[in-house]
Amino acid sequence: MESLDFDFVIVGGGVAGCILANRLSADPQCRVLLLEAGGKDTSALIAAPGGLLPIMMSGAFAWPYVSAPQRHLDDRVLYLPRGKVLGGGSSINGMVYDRGFHSDYDRWAQAGNRGWSFAEVLPYFRKLESFSAAQNEWHGNNGPIRVTRAAQEHPFAQAFLKAGAQAGYPLTDDLNGETRDGFGAVDLTVGNGRRASASSAYLRPVRKRPNLTVLTRAHSRQVMFDGTRATGIVFRQAGAEMLAKAAREVILSAGTINTPQLLMLSGVGPAAHLAEHGIALVHDLPGVGQGLQDHLAAHVKFRSTKPWSMLRFLNPLRGALAMAQYLVFRSGPLADPGMSVACMVRSDPALDEPDIKMLLVSALFGQNGRKMAPMHGFYAHINVARPQSRGSVTLASADPDAPPVIDQNYNATDNDRRVMREGVRIARRIFAQSAFDEMRGEELAPGTHVQSDDEIDAYIRAHAEADYHSTSTARMGSDPMAVVDNALRVHGLKSLRVVDASIMPHLPGGNTAIPVAMIAEKAADLILAKGPRS
Repeated sequence: MESLDFDFVIVGGGVAGCILANRLSADPQCRVLLLEAGGKDTSALIAAPGGLLPIMMSGAFAWPYVSAPQRHLDDRVLYLPRGKVLGGGSSINGMVYDRGFHSDYDRWAQAGNRGWSFAEVLPYFRKLESFSAAQNEWHGNNGPIRVTRAAQEHPFAQAFLKAGAQAGYPLTDDLNGETRDGFGAVDLTVGNGRRASASSAYLRPVRKRPNLTVLTRAHSRQVMFDGTRATGIVFRQAGAEMLAKAAREVILSAGTINTPQLLMLSGVGPAAHLAEHGIALVHDLPGVGQGLQDHLAAHVKFRSTKPWSMLRFLNPLRGALAMAQYLVFRSGPLADPGMSVACMVRSDPALDEPDIKMLLVSALFGQNGRKMAPMHGFYAHINVARPQSRGSVTLASADPDAPPVIDQNYNATDNDRRVMREGVRIARRIFAQSAFDEMRGEELAPGTHVQSDDEIDAYIRAHAEADYHSTSTARMGSDPMAVVDNALRVHGLKSLRVVDASIMPHLPGGNTAIPVAMIAEKAADLILAKGPRS
């Protein structure tokens, strides 16, 4: 087996992997290898924000994972695409810049993870962004990721903001600022009309560094150990197996699904489960693969009486004009992912913070964006911001090419069901305001016949979809089910770290790409033994 020698071997070229490759290779004495199982991110569809629609509909840049049958969702199997390209999810997602709540990170710290309170991670959020709207205590303007505030001129967006005020909710000028309460504009990882993925922002500018090697179509098979010390990664590329040796550290950034899978394939995980698959035990770590969380999405959909939705751009002539406008001016519909306003609201007025997130979508998508209804419309995309339900990632086989068993255990608690039900009712109340009178047609989903708690619950069980924000399968902590410590080192092992969404103690109340970017920025300082940022 051919072997290659490096100081750091990073598994996974998604958000965290691209950032670590940049930061660690900034020291010319560090030899860094980044392994990505997917391909390069050279498609024009990835660069154009409006390319989101064909990306979703084609699935061309995603691993087509599916969930285990979800017992609280009528035993349905849900679609769970994962980025199959440099940049990972940041190359194929909806480009929503979302940090979650300040209290999310304070809860991480309160659980014993010193250094992870919001005050301590805010400098890393500021470090990673170049925010065009303002430079203030909440935002930075010198970071690699371009962030812009979405325009709100679209009549659907205007109506949504007005309807929120009519329904008695506050307006906020920054959903990622001091307070996360009410209705406001979405921030986007977009700059100069182009998607700002982790690959384009962090990796592409440094690809020519002589001490950085990036290999695509490289499928990691196993972490190698000398006793309890991780020494490298066996990977397959073009049919040949190779060994990448790591003189300093192996860093797993393969994501919430594949990081625990790779750990277990390598003999690190629940001993009994590994024995079931005939895998030799390196270290019994019962929390590997456990604690999986994800956002579940329900929808309240309306037909529009006006032809204003994104459907109009599927017309060949309009589509060609939009492409020409984008190529010449970097403007128009292809410079816009089509999501510009959102809100955070409470299922119960007595709560200290909102527990429902709602995003307005200006088209009638179905099947997780793979289909668009042949009519104009809009809908609310509704999440329980911080669900209680937890599931697991387990092995289906000792074969590294076999997908793992992904069971989010969605909608498992009474509280999750109650909050989602209230989210449906609140969305209906918003769309019933006079601001939507000019454009509101019939309610397509759930449909006016669905009114009682039982009927709404049945609708959610039958139609809710995964939202691709999986976390917490190698979570940070010091309890028996924790997998990594507060420096992201795997408990009981040496020279092995995890840096991705799997380390989150719980799912933040927002999208996960930007929290993962923050984790990677902080991890780079931890790995290079730099002090906390001020």
